[in-house]
Amino acid sequence: MSSSNRIELLIDLGTWGLMDVNMISLDPIEFQFEEELYKDRIDFYQRKIRLIEAIQIGTGQLNGILIATVAMDFQFMGEYGILSRRKITRLVKYATNKFLPLILVCAFGGARMQDSREGKNSQRKSLRHCNKAEATLKRRRK
Repeated sequence: MSSSNRIELLIDLGTWGLMDVNMISLDPIEFQFEEELYKDRIDFYQRKIRLIEAIQIGTGQLNGILIATVAMDFQFMGEYGILSRRKITRLVKYATNKFLPLILVCAFGGARMQDSREGKNSQRKSLRHCNKAEATLKRRRK
């Protein structure tokens, strides 16, 4: 199932708004995979799936309640890259600041090995912001 289908099933009709659509994927280590450049693989999947990266983030309503949502698309290499993690981090921060519920629809096998150390740093940053969001929610409940 595509990320667009996931959004269509989850979000109330006409309320979906994409965020961070102008962010682009990079190839920080110029990785080559079986005679093909990583950047070329990204370009191929961008054309095939018609997405910039393997996720879509945004806000919309679920039964009339405004929520922040991440919808992953397994068809885009089956993995998430640096850009996906950065977008997730930005949405977590946005949802926390706006007091919005956050729904993350997962559909991946894991992180891309081609992202190297930059990818690991990005993962740590995403996790740190998720932990901050969780702590903020716990404080608000008290």
